[in-house]
Amino acid sequence: MNINELKKDHRTSYLAEELLRLERKEAEVREMLASDESLHDLAAAELKNIQEEKDSVEKQIQDILDKDKEEDESPNEIVLEVRAGAGGDEASLFAWELAHMYEKFSEAEGWQWKVNYESKSDLNGYKEASFEIRGKNVYKKMRYETGVHRVQRIPATEKNGRVHTSTASVAVLPIRKKINFVINPADFDMEYSRSGGKGGQNVNKVETAVRIIHKPTGLDVRSTNERSQLANREKAMMILTAKLEQLEEEKAAAKHAGIRKGQIGSGDRSEKIRTYNYSQDRVTDHRIKKSWHNLPKIMEGDIGGIIADLELGPRYAEGSGEASAMGTDEESE
Repeated sequence: MNINELKKDHRTSYLAEELLRLERKEAEVREMLASDESLHDLAAAELKNIQEEKDSVEKQIQDILDKDKEEDESPNEIVLEVRAGAGGDEASLFAWELAHMYEKFSEAEGWQWKVNYESKSDLNGYKEASFEIRGKNVYKKMRYETGVHRVQRIPATEKNGRVHTSTASVAVLPIRKKINFVINPADFDMEYSRSGGKGGQNVNKVETAVRIIHKPTGLDVRSTNERSQLANREKAMMILTAKLEQLEEEKAAAKHAGIRKGQIGSGDRSEKIRTYNYSQDRVTDHRIKKSWHNLPKIMEGDIGGIIADLELGPRYAEGSGEASAMGTDEESE
């Protein structure tokens, strides 16, 4: 254990000081023993007590470090983004329905759900939207939702009863306590504007909304729902940092595609992962070749079974006897 590093962390600093005190005490007893052999029995008992105290302190330190490692690998905070894809207004409505599904699932899990940014269509669907979710195991459970979600149904505005195919993309960004990516201030532009919608008079009358553009990558991040410009700026920077970290991870994964741990597919938002087929009352995940029924209930947040099956991975589907439904969906893109 690096004592100097432990002293810098407020959670382990007092334990580091205690460890140093015990090491000094141990050195004193050994020095006393070296000068007087007659104290051997007394010194041996004292050294045993010191070692037991050191073991206890080191265990407390290790518990804190292990918890840090666990939270870094599976953070308890994420940013979830939805974006309408192909299909015009129908795609934006589907994007809203996906967000609603995740919000309902978050409520059932006891997670905190907060809107960061919304851009709505004329039919009140989502062109794009960003949400913050906090709670135990949130990234572990939500990480496989990244990708393109496809809906096949007859839109309410369709006069001829024809099935339409629309898409929406989902991205899940883990927010880690340890930030490994430093952004050069010269690499981004920041814009301010008034926030629309709910949030109080101050939010609507003052330029509190923040947009950050990362020039080297073209990434565009917005935060509008905090009450102050500073809070929105901090939130936008947090999301931008998470996106840049994810880009670096994707680059590394592309180099070592065969050894990416714990991932189904590439995790890329361009990968088509799931189809919601209304005429057949079926949701199919193409990565594990498994289907679930009762679509209305699923769209109200009952996705725990889907997420549990995804955590088991492709091996589950291979051994389950579930037939692939990938080739049975109507294609009308």
